[in-house]
Amino acid sequence: MHSLYLAIPLSALFGAIIAGLFGGAIGRKGAHTVTILGVAVSFILSLITLKAHVFDGAAPYNASVYTWMVSEGIRFEVGFLIDNLTVMMMAVVTGVSLMVHIYTIGYMADDEHNWPKDSLAGKNSYQRFFSYISLFTFSMLMLVMSNNFMQLFFGWEAVGLVSYLLIGFWSIRPTAIFANLKAFLVNRVGDFGFVLGIAAVLMYTGSLDYNEVFSKAESVAAQSMSIFGQTEWNVMSVICILLFVGAMGKSAQMPLHVWLPDSMEGPTPISALIHAATMVTAGIFMVTRMSPLYELSETALSFVMITGALTAFLMGLIGIVQNDIKRVVAYSTLSQLGYMTVALGVSAYSAAVFHLMTHAFFKALLFLAAGSVIIAMHHEQDMRKMGGLKKYMPITYWTSLVGSLALIGFPGFSGFFSKDAIIEAVHHSEIYGHGLAYASVLGGVFITAFYSFRMFFLVFHGKERMDQHTKEHLHETPWVVTLPLVLLAIPSVFIGGFTIGDMLFGDYFAGAVKVLPEHDVLAEIGAHFTSAIAFVEHGFAGPAIYLAAAGVAMAYYIYLVNPTLADSCARNFKWIYNTLNKKYGFDEAYEFVFGGGSRLLGKHLWQQGDVLLIDGLLVNGSARLVGWFAGVARLVQTGFLYHYAFAMIIGVLLLLTLFVIF
Repeated sequence: MHSLYLAIPLSALFGAIIAGLFGGAIGRKGAHTVTILGVAVSFILSLITLKAHVFDGAAPYNASVYTWMVSEGIRFEVGFLIDNLTVMMMAVVTGVSLMVHIYTIGYMADDEHNWPKDSLAGKNSYQRFFSYISLFTFSMLMLVMSNNFMQLFFGWEAVGLVSYLLIGFWSIRPTAIFANLKAFLVNRVGDFGFVLGIAAVLMYTGSLDYNEVFSKAESVAAQSMSIFGQTEWNVMSVICILLFVGAMGKSAQMPLHVWLPDSMEGPTPISALIHAATMVTAGIFMVTRMSPLYELSETALSFVMITGALTAFLMGLIGIVQNDIKRVVAYSTLSQLGYMTVALGVSAYSAAVFHLMTHAFFKALLFLAAGSVIIAMHHEQDMRKMGGLKKYMPITYWTSLVGSLALIGFPGFSGFFSKDAIIEAVHHSEIYGHGLAYASVLGGVFITAFYSFRMFFLVFHGKERMDQHTKEHLHETPWVVTLPLVLLAIPSVFIGGFTIGDMLFGDYFAGAVKVLPEHDVLAEIGAHFTSAIAFVEHGFAGPAIYLAAAGVAMAYYIYLVNPTLADSCARNFKWIYNTLNKKYGFDEAYEFVFGGGSRLLGKHLWQQGDVLLIDGLLVNGSARLVGWFAGVARLVQTGFLYHYAFAMIIGVLLLLTLFVIF
């Protein structure tokens, strides 16, 4: 099995290297063939691994693959930890990535039109894009398969680097460059906390290996440290919060969420890849993997839960006022990531990764469906210029409906099981702040249903608002675009019901996830669980289904029955609309404080450092000193012989005087 595990990430890496280094030689067809083949091999091997561990009962695999360095007893290794949590992530990542690779053939077919004719960056851009998304898949696989913090950090930074390249792929667009720099810088803030957390782990345990760290967790939790002054902080709380700061950056939690909506500047396939199963879920996976640490700090759990609750509710509100079809789905991702984070905070780690799995399929479906609409609309993304697309794009319509129903938690769809489990888990929790979290996730249900079907109705129903030229050329997109939609729609409907019993209330995550008895809210829910059908029936006894139905009904009334009401509400509640449209002012505040502060600091350093110290003192000052010395020395060089004789006599007298004295 060792060779099999090694082949899973290396297959994706092989495709990325061939397409990246030899793209010009193998051409477009060769590039997408080799990368799709590489990811397909990774997906098939992941399924084989899933079968071995989940169905055949193979023991978890934990071993070193390569030792990079040993320093003072600390081992820096590449190693794999393959258990049920890992194989689920591997199957989801490679499965969604494979669909994105196939979809990309159709979406990027005319990419040369996005580049100026004389652009060197536009040459072989198609091949380069396939190389990037395969490299992204490799990076994510290295992250989820790691058995130590060093490899985790490698995968963590690698997905950040490749996302930077992909978000700014259309480098001729200033907005894309701004977006990828923004993503890179915001993630560096989170990663600074992450690396401090890893440093604290190493400092207090003397190891980077997961098993060794987890075995010493209780002794670490009994210690305290001083950070500011004489105030004592629990070491485990500090470690967990610092690690979560990294997750806040990667998984776009407030206030480090600002990069994710702007990442829509990248091509739609990468929007699906980043926002569905890969980069943004890295933080959720990391906290789940670190459950033996987080269980020992209720302070950290409360911090995680409240952060997720605010993100779930407040980011959903912004989605209501967005008109760009991709940005609506992006804010939906932010909100759903908030749900997963809330689940982590109430120790429902299984529910968090269960929602991660279901969300990966229906969110990738929604993004790719949005891309299908964008292709048909000649790359128009404003929903106000769409409408009535149902009759032109039936496959996109029905798959979008499936994705939207799964997103809002329609009974029986995959999103219902995962989202309802999280809501119930929060309801049963006693962690500090659970009341705020419960209100937030319930409010988020209504908001999600409203903005999801606002988008659905504006795009596919109502009056046709596109120009005549676009209308005349509207048609369903090619099979390479629609096939991934159909394939993603299937798990969006069924995977939740088929897996909820084992993943949430069975022993699927036994050994991979640790939950203390006093925190085990899922055990309380599981005591009454009998079947997926009974779980659906129980859902009708709670408020979530009715809140979702109210959101859909309100969207139907405002955007189909009485379309003028939306503009009227925007005028009458202008201050609310402007607050949401400005995204609560986070961007402006960051640009003023950090951007303006950096420019002010740079100006001060330029004036005091460059102008005064370097140019004024070191460069010009040394030149003036040499000039002055040369001017003085020039006076000595008179050209008269008796002056030189006199100087020699004075010099001899001085030497004799010194000789006599000393």
